Amino acid sequence: MTRLPHPHNHPVPGTVTPAQALQWLATGWRLFMKNPGVWLLQSAIFIVILAALGFVPFIGWAVTPVALPVLTAGMLSGAQALERGEALRVDHLFDGLRRHAGNLLMVGGFHLLGTLLAALIAAAIGGSAMLTGMLVGAFAGMGMAAGGMMFGVLVFTVLWALLMMALWFAPALVMLHDVAPLEAMKLSAQACFHNLLTFIVLAAMLYVLVWVAMLPAGLGMLVLVPVLAGALLEAWQDTFHARPALPVLVRDDGQAR
Repeated sequence: MTRLPHPHNHPVPGTVTPAQALQWLATGWRLFMKNPGVWLLQSAIFIVILAALGFVPFIGWAVTPVALPVLTAGMLSGAQALERGEALRVDHLFDGLRRHAGNLLMVGGFHLLGTLLAALIAAAIGGSAMLTGMLVGAFAGMGMAAGGMMFGVLVFTVLWALLMMALWFAPALVMLHDVAPLEAMKLSAQACFHNLLTFIVLAAMLYVLVWVAMLPAGLGMLVLVPVLAGALLEAWQDTFHARPALPVLVRDDGQAR
């Protein structure tokens, strides 16, 4: 694995291959099958909490993206416990609140601000194109307005994708490596850009999996959420070379082997 230089004592993003993206999802499934009952219950609570927050009057639209990294960190904590051979508990979901609530909420706050900024930029582009089209009038104005709206959608998509890159590893870096929020988002974006093809492949597979999970009345999401938690943990470990060191075995004569 090649390593990128980094001036701080934080995990350094390395190089991963597109083939590893499928391996990450396979690991997520393997961790899910270790305790599917608890995972399903934890996943249901995860979804219900986010859905309930979304219905909070006036501020629900803002609370949900802020809470998402906190709950994601809890799912990661559960996946890490299973990988260490420990028991998975439902209350692992709230480990983010117990251990790094402030920093994880800040990541969520940046998530919200980034989404709003992307939407405002796209709206400004689309709105100015519509206004210009109205002033021009006739078919030329209609074409200009339509083109401007499409360009606004494209700009929003690009900005949203960049935001997702910054968010992908941020909960893991904050929760499992105690990295500051902005630094975690910077490292996450750096890792995704350095392995752009790998994460494009992963995004394509996730797109298909989400649609498949939504087919049986959305019930497949109960399985997909914990599988994604395990996949994210595996991706973080591979990309940042963050696997725990193997224990040192000692022979009967006291020498390490």
